[in-house]
Amino acid sequence: MKKLLYVKSSLFGDNGQSSQLAQHLIEQWQQVHQGEVTERDLIAQPLPMLDLEVMGALGSEAGQRSEAQQQVIDLADQLKDEIETADALVIGVPTYNFNLPIQMKAWFDLLARAGVTFKYTDKGPVGLMQDKPVYLIATRGGQLHQQGIDHQMPFVRQFLAFIGLTSVHTIYAEDLAMGDAAEASLDQAKKEISQIIG
Repeated sequence: MKKLLYVKSSLFGDNGQSSQLAQHLIEQWQQVHQGEVTERDLIAQPLPMLDLEVMGALGSEAGQRSEAQQQVIDLADQLKDEIETADALVIGVPTYNFNLPIQMKAWFDLLARAGVTFKYTDKGPVGLMQDKPVYLIATRGGQLHQQGIDHQMPFVRQFLAFIGLTSVHTIYAEDLAMGDAAEASLDQAKKEISQIIG
């Protein structure tokens, strides 16, 4: 059975526009694959923010960890396993103050592990995670991508490629705080989702 991992990061929960578009994609995906969906809600279940303690745990050696450090490693392993056991990912990426949610940055920080999800070589870093389709749902109140000032999604794609996930499809929905333009943008995003999944 195919498995889809859904990573949710909207502060508005299921009412968020990124969540609603992600749900539309999930419904389309299930029509094709009749698969299983696992959800990682970064808002309802916030992860620890990167600080000296978390960084120290991620850089620690097995057998030399404190109990607190091992708890961080166990959580990081769980996040990695959720990706590894999925056949595809859908990630809702709303924009808050020109950037991604801080809760998503915490997810990235726990995934970035030298020797585990990436390694350094004489030709530069190489991702260690097996590639698979990743669907990014990028929602914004105004225009970033269309205006050429989108610093958010290039970073997200760069990070995913860093750990080995390069088959990334981005669906944009902009102008969502612009009255009548919002409905047209959402409709266009749904059409793109149907084309990608279909």
